[in-house]
Amino acid sequence: MGEAAGRRRPDSNARYRDRSFWESRYGDEGAAPTEWFGGLGCFRPQLEAELSPTDRILVLGCGNSALSYDLYQLGYMDITSMDYSAACITSMRDYYAHCPGLQWAVMDAQALAFRDGSFDVVLEKGTLDSMMVGETDPWHVSQEARTLLDRVLAEVSRVLKPRGRFVSITFAQPHFRKRHYAQPAYGWSTRHVTYGSGFHYFLYIMRKGEELSPSDLALGRSLHLPLGAPTPVCPLQDTEGENFLSAIEL
Repeated sequence: MGEAAGRRRPDSNARYRDRSFWESRYGDEGAAPTEWFGGLGCFRPQLEAELSPTDRILVLGCGNSALSYDLYQLGYMDITSMDYSAACITSMRDYYAHCPGLQWAVMDAQALAFRDGSFDVVLEKGTLDSMMVGETDPWHVSQEARTLLDRVLAEVSRVLKPRGRFVSITFAQPHFRKRHYAQPAYGWSTRHVTYGSGFHYFLYIMRKGEELSPSDLALGRSLHLPLGAPTPVCPLQDTEGENFLSAIEL
């Protein structure tokens, strides 16, 4: 989900449901794309390893990112991009009117208007981060945020085909974010790769129909532990000591 420095942000997860916030967010900023976590060139090898030219792809919460267009230019011709903001989608549809193969839709990620098993790939970049921007303690995520992410991830799982892939691109380290993905109810496995120098970003790849590893299951269970209980640390976690929120530029 594209973002520009200095842009307003919701101060709580409840604001995610406030459509007027998102309409104003995009309505006065023009259509030119901007990016969180760099453009496709920063993570193209990692992402393309998960894609096929024949895939039907859903970009979840496209914002004003150029990612859909960049993939289209590389030959991925069946791409649907959705966002909560009608102003955003109208702007992006106009901006890329010369690309008839790109499809645009206004909808809530908590209630995707697609049939079960509609997509080979669901892709998000920064969308889940935007939903959690009001969280100040990544070890103890609020019930509101956990519920919001659960609803979104359940919808992602539902619209994925068997063996479909959900790719999530984020700054969130595995011992924080992987807990949300590693829930048996979604029916997928999870793994991650990194990109970037200095501060690392992460691509999480969830594959529908594969089982979670025992360590991921344990990490997923930790999301539901009582406040103050010890949380398992992902054994593959990058240990550079980066702060969860320090790299957000809003």
